[in-house]
Amino acid sequence: MITVLAVHFAVAAVAPFLFRRLGRNAFFALAAVPAGSFVWLAFQHGAVYSAAGSTSVVLPWIPDLRLELAFRMDALAWVMSLLILGVGALVLVYCARYFKDKDSYLGGFGAQLLAFAGAMFGLVTADDLLLMFVFWELTTVLSYLLIGYARTRLSARRSALQALVVTTAGGLAMLVGLIMLGATAGTYRISALLAMAPELVTGPAADAVAAAVVLVLVGAITKSALVPFHFWLPGAMAAPTPVSAYLHAAAMVKAGIYLVARLAPGFAETAFWLPVVLGLGLATMLVGGYRALRQTDIKLILAYGTVSQLGFLTMVVGLGKPDAALAGLALLLAHGLFKATLFLVVGIIDHQAGTRDIRKLSGVYRSSRALAIVAAVGAASMAGIPPLAGFVAKESVFEAFVHYGTGAAAGPWGPVLLIGLVVGSVLTFAYSARFMWGAFAVKPGVETTPFKAVKPAFLAAPAVLSLLTILYGLWPAAADAWIQPYAALFVPDGEDPAAAAGHLALWHGLTPALGMTVVTFALGLAMFYGRNAVARAQGLVPGWVDGDRAYQLTIGALDDAAVWVTGRTQRGSLFFYLAVILSVAFVLPLTALLLANKPLPGGLYFIDPGSPLQPVVGAGIVIGALAAVRANKRFLAVLMVSVTGYGIALMFALQGAPDLALTQMLVETIILVAFVLAMRSLPAELRDRTGGKYRVVRVIIGAAFGVTMIFVAIYALGARVATPVSLEFPRLAYEEGSGLNIVNVTLVDIRAWDTFGEISVLALAATGVASLIFVRGRGDRIGPSASVAEGTVGRRAGVAGNTRDNAALAMSRRFAASARDAWLVAGRTMAPERRSIIFEVVTRLIFHSMIVFSLYLLLAGHNLPGGGFAGGLTAGLALTIRYLAGGRFELREATPVSAGALLGIGLATAAASGIVPLLLGGQVFQSAVIELWLPVFGDIKFVTSTIFDIGVYIVVVGLALDVLRSLGAKIDEHFEERPEDQPDEQPGALFDDGQPNGVPAETTAKGIT
Repeated sequence: MITVLAVHFAVAAVAPFLFRRLGRNAFFALAAVPAGSFVWLAFQHGAVYSAAGSTSVVLPWIPDLRLELAFRMDALAWVMSLLILGVGALVLVYCARYFKDKDSYLGGFGAQLLAFAGAMFGLVTADDLLLMFVFWELTTVLSYLLIGYARTRLSARRSALQALVVTTAGGLAMLVGLIMLGATAGTYRISALLAMAPELVTGPAADAVAAAVVLVLVGAITKSALVPFHFWLPGAMAAPTPVSAYLHAAAMVKAGIYLVARLAPGFAETAFWLPVVLGLGLATMLVGGYRALRQTDIKLILAYGTVSQLGFLTMVVGLGKPDAALAGLALLLAHGLFKATLFLVVGIIDHQAGTRDIRKLSGVYRSSRALAIVAAVGAASMAGIPPLAGFVAKESVFEAFVHYGTGAAAGPWGPVLLIGLVVGSVLTFAYSARFMWGAFAVKPGVETTPFKAVKPAFLAAPAVLSLLTILYGLWPAAADAWIQPYAALFVPDGEDPAAAAGHLALWHGLTPALGMTVVTFALGLAMFYGRNAVARAQGLVPGWVDGDRAYQLTIGALDDAAVWVTGRTQRGSLFFYLAVILSVAFVLPLTALLLANKPLPGGLYFIDPGSPLQPVVGAGIVIGALAAVRANKRFLAVLMVSVTGYGIALMFALQGAPDLALTQMLVETIILVAFVLAMRSLPAELRDRTGGKYRVVRVIIGAAFGVTMIFVAIYALGARVATPVSLEFPRLAYEEGSGLNIVNVTLVDIRAWDTFGEISVLALAATGVASLIFVRGRGDRIGPSASVAEGTVGRRAGVAGNTRDNAALAMSRRFAASARDAWLVAGRTMAPERRSIIFEVVTRLIFHSMIVFSLYLLLAGHNLPGGGFAGGLTAGLALTIRYLAGGRFELREATPVSAGALLGIGLATAAASGIVPLLLGGQVFQSAVIELWLPVFGDIKFVTSTIFDIGVYIVVVGLALDVLRSLGAKIDEHFEERPEDQPDEQPGALFDDGQPNGVPAETTAKGIT
């Protein structure tokens, strides 16, 4: 089973490449996948229908969370797989002649359709509730893509979004129900859950189980388009006809029916099961049939007919009786055959005639008798005419409901159900006849429709399905044998399953069910021949209730509410945003603390007695924070915020956490640089500051938030009742991670999954920053420089007039024009008045040392303070210094590898360190110790988690480079191209050469160093 899934998704992944080479004939290659899987399924018949009754495969995934890849093939899954794989293969063959080579997006369409087949197969074979839900939602997403194939048409996009919203909403309700069921039962294994069902339904948690089952049924109802969510299915007819034939006849809409059938053996006795499945099923059957008679589009006739049949199917598979179970799966197979046939026929008519309107179609039977015969078989089976599959299945359904409706269990609702079934079947017969008449008949006063000849390859798929429909009707014994093991699940212990469920047969004798069939045929023929009177009567019925209109009104009301809320909350005011966030952040915890009314934990002290410098550092942090609030210049405010950050780093160091102190210091430094680079485009002054009464409000909110967080931290630390897990970290770090640096071993080994997620976020953040700055690319290509030697030295700055400045300028020109190949290229790319010779010399001295030190931190971090994060930040600071000294061209010279490549290489390295152990038989991110002896170095102890740390190092360097190229080099380039955008007064702001505007280069270099 896992192999079948893997092959479906693997071939779907390469499908676009196949279409580039083969064109539309690539559909034949894709069809080979479900066809081969169908052959595999046939060979599984013996194992599935053996004494064991099923085959299963279980792969542990996350045992602590009780998550596993559990698949099980039993009779129900086997029958469903017949439809999914068999019809899927035929639909893909049909696509090879339905589409043209010039049609757009065929590669994506074929991949999505094949992946959908795989997802449906995974759904029906999953033996775990959560795994089934994963496949359930995967079918939702893929159906959204398939329905919206014609992405340039508004109707297709609207219908796809409507189907996505409705089915996703139901899926979320279903997820809650599945979790409730799994939590109540203590297992998410579906087979185990059904075995425990009798105890769950009658036990102390019966009410919770009943509520959970209703939530699960909500998911089934939305997926299978039952009232009141039926409207999305007719709208989904905007999809290409092959999609309708597969998703809306044989696959997706059957997912809800499958879920009802899967849970019925265990939970049909819950309190709300029968009212939901019988009530909504009957309503859907009647509404769908009634609406089908009003349509003039033959595809919509089938769409509403499908809605009606889905209600019919829900009723019978959900009845919870052996004979109903047999009849339900029989009808499910028959419906998949005849409805797929008819949808494919509609596709041919639309393809060859260019219209689906019954008011324009006329004489198609004369143009293609073979097509009409194939359609007649499908329509007759849908109407329940013998000797076809639909008749065999419908007779069994009538028999099951006669037994139920005349019994004591149905009570007064028995006759209502029987009458409703007959009325619904009459409507089915009538719209089946309407379909055939509308699509093929000669209509008086309507010109014969031009119809191109249908090639045999195009007609092959529906013809095969119609032949199977005939074979099923004449020889139902095979289908009966396939379904009997499932029907036996409903038989009480001690009874004969065959006697309880009955058998599928073409002739059951003169029975009440046959009488219902005769009445159906008579009234159905009367409605068809009186179709004009029926149409007039329907025209008199006001359209008070319309599911699609209700959906649009609901979505419109949500949009209006969203606009109202957005207009009152998204004001563009930072003060308002922070006020709301911080108010909620302190009001809710403070309310909880007051309601708890617990005393403060003991052992509190204001100052750590063992650290006399702590008050001094704390005072510095407070002063920095207050200075940041009072600052009237942006640069000063950022600098004061950095003072608080450096103070916290010092606090970490005083508390014996050198790793945290080092990382905090490096992070604070790189953030300071990023802020300063970004502020170059902003005015230096902080204008439009909030004053008056709002200043008091800000003080109150800020102080309240701070004080509340202090008490929250105190109560949280004092509320611990279990032994802290951190006490085990020293032992785990040394014994399991083979390292002495607890922080680093935790990051790269014990909690490697968390770290991998964090570096992924870093990569996304870097990409986000770059996307805000660059229109295309990542700024890896630097444009031609303005060479100082070519006389463009003073293009952006005036030349000073005094003697001292002229002398300095002349010396800078001579230095710049040196023929010697300088290490820093600033001499040829920066104006001399923008350079600092001292800063360049200092950069030459410390750059390589910083790079070497960053590598030391990386390699030594497993046992000493450091690690990949600290090392990457150090390397990033080294690149920052080189950029400040030499400008954007120097940054390009220093880093020939793009930032995007570094981010990708880093993530790939970290991922490889997790995947390789799995391939070698271990666990993901499992580390190993390699001890070896090398000349010069001696004994070496290498821990493989260092490879993960190397990935972290590369990602952090890529992040720093992305920031420098976007907030540094790109803004430099912008100022060069448009100097008028440069703020007039920018004290402390850095330009492309790293020098503050208006400050002598030598002074700045001294200040920086």
